[in-house]
Amino acid sequence: MDVYEAIAGRFSCRAFADAPIEPDKLDRVLNAGRLAPSGNNSQPWKFVVVTDPDRRKALAVGANNQAFVGQAPAVIAVVGLDENTVMSCTVPGDPVNCAIAIDHMTLAATAEGLGTCWIGAFDQDTCRRILGVEAPAKIIELLPIGYPAIEPHAKTRKSLDEVVCREQFS
Repeated sequence: MDVYEAIAGRFSCRAFADAPIEPDKLDRVLNAGRLAPSGNNSQPWKFVVVTDPDRRKALAVGANNQAFVGQAPAVIAVVGLDENTVMSCTVPGDPVNCAIAIDHMTLAATAEGLGTCWIGAFDQDTCRRILGVEAPAKIIELLPIGYPAIEPHAKTRKSLDEVVCREQFS
């Protein structure tokens, strides 16, 4: 599968098969995140891989009771380590850097036949306690991952003309 096929095939998977992820596949997905670019090559992240069923269920509760989070065979918590970095454009660096790593992982997961779903709806304090993440580190996203139990649905996206401006914002 090439990168364009992975981009087209990736979807937000909210139902996972009851099947474990092969360790080598999970490692390839994690390595894709590790290889992602970051500002000044700072790599300001840690990826916490959760496979323990009780801890996954606790994360599901912490994720606003989204049961499918706990039903995935693994959840990757992407933790930003440098909350104080602000890029010269005045945008915080941690969410941007971690988002790039997450996107690399979602595309790699798609290429491996796995499904993922970005989860930003969670209680930071609850999930930090579950995972032992201490300040100033902050969980940027939770990423449940596993074999999809559903078929992807057609994507609805705005046309290129609706999202692209040439030369100047309009």
